[in-house]
Amino acid sequence: MALPVASLRILISGASGLIGTELAQQLRLAGHSVFSFVRHEPRSNSEIRWDPSSGYLDEKVLVGADAVINLSGASLGRLPWSADYQKKILTSRLETTKTLVDSMGRSGRPPITFLCASAVGVYGDRPGVSLSDGSSSGDGFLADVVEAWEKAARRTPAATRLVSLRTGLVIATQGALQPLFPLTKLGLGARIGSGDQHWPWISLYDEAAAIRHLLNSSLSGPINLAGPVPATSERVTSTLARKLHRPHLFALPTKLVATGMGLPGRELLLASQKVIPSALLADGFNFRHPSVESAFDALFTR
Repeated sequence: MALPVASLRILISGASGLIGTELAQQLRLAGHSVFSFVRHEPRSNSEIRWDPSSGYLDEKVLVGADAVINLSGASLGRLPWSADYQKKILTSRLETTKTLVDSMGRSGRPPITFLCASAVGVYGDRPGVSLSDGSSSGDGFLADVVEAWEKAARRTPAATRLVSLRTGLVIATQGALQPLFPLTKLGLGARIGSGDQHWPWISLYDEAAAIRHLLNSSLSGPINLAGPVPATSERVTSTLARKLHRPHLFALPTKLVATGMGLPGRELLLASQKVIPSALLADGFNFRHPSVESAFDALFTR
């Protein structure tokens, strides 16, 4: 069931993060009422107290909500991925999703729509394969995490439309790209591995705009949030260097990345995922930044 175009009451977890901040701003500019889940005592009427670690969320707050958007989860950009941090990556996603879904189940009036964060990591390393929204999952730590995450979200009440937001690399100074900026500014921009592996990317604006689009769409299930023109990792890193007016002369051998960074190096930097946003395009979503170059142009303009 699609939501009306009128002003919506939207509840967001992870609203203070990179994507959440941009999304909340776009939603408010569009005239919607935005409320944030917080773990501290509420400081305003737009904050809602919850505690995912204990499963606490008063289901009464969901009454009258048009949509709940879950963007919570421990950062993948934090290194290293120790055994404890790998556990946190998984549990932080399952706890928040389970708390929201359980609260919806207890509510007599669950929200019309639940948009739950997910990731392109579900596809694993798939060189040479074009990955649409219906493509099968792959192998690896992140693939297992996302499968468990999406499984938890599928417990959403039948009356609520569920969308799993399979997001790629967000072009921003924060997040997964953050470590590349200081190195590139120092003239140490480098090809990573062969450079031929595809990195699914999306501009920060389009990430939030696509989520807004999905609020009023009839789409459900896994949806790829990635730019329409695929780019290799070499194209991403060389474009960053060019925009910063710095050289891009070095190369990090595959073996060095795999052994030096371990699991995150193999799964974040060396994995190839040619992700195509087939459902979004067919649904009429227009990307403001269709190429990785235009995404970086927008970032530096801002």
